[in-house]
Amino acid sequence: MLTKKKLLQAGKKTLFSFLDMVPIFLSIILFISLFFTLVPKSMYINFFTKNAILNSIMGALLGSISTGNPITSYIIGGELLKAGIGLVAVTAFVLSWVTVGIISLPAECYFLGKRFGIMRNILSFIFAIMISILVVLTLKVL
Repeated sequence: MLTKKKLLQAGKKTLFSFLDMVPIFLSIILFISLFFTLVPKSMYINFFTKNAILNSIMGALLGSISTGNPITSYIIGGELLKAGIGLVAVTAFVLSWVTVGIISLPAECYFLGKRFGIMRNILSFIFAIMISILVVLTLKVL
């Protein structure tokens, strides 16, 4: 049975757990902000070639390092497409931007375990490359 004392203990424990996480999340947010300030979006364009497989790898690498929310990735992806970067690279970029988190990996390892964090990021990176190629192949067939 849930008593007032147990409820207060649970609330206290939750509060302390949250307070333990705040410095880690704050450092991640500051690091991401610093990265966006120092690396202009136009710099991304210089990394891509005409090779679709190499472009998907480069897109996934840039997305993994950049890390962000989906809405921002669609805006940047649209700008990359307008700049003439191929759909494979942009798709890999958007997928890895949202699913792979190199910047947040230390926090993920801390809270969810090192093995889980590393494996999830590696698999997300590989799948971002594979899915980007499959998406473009599917669109060409249709």
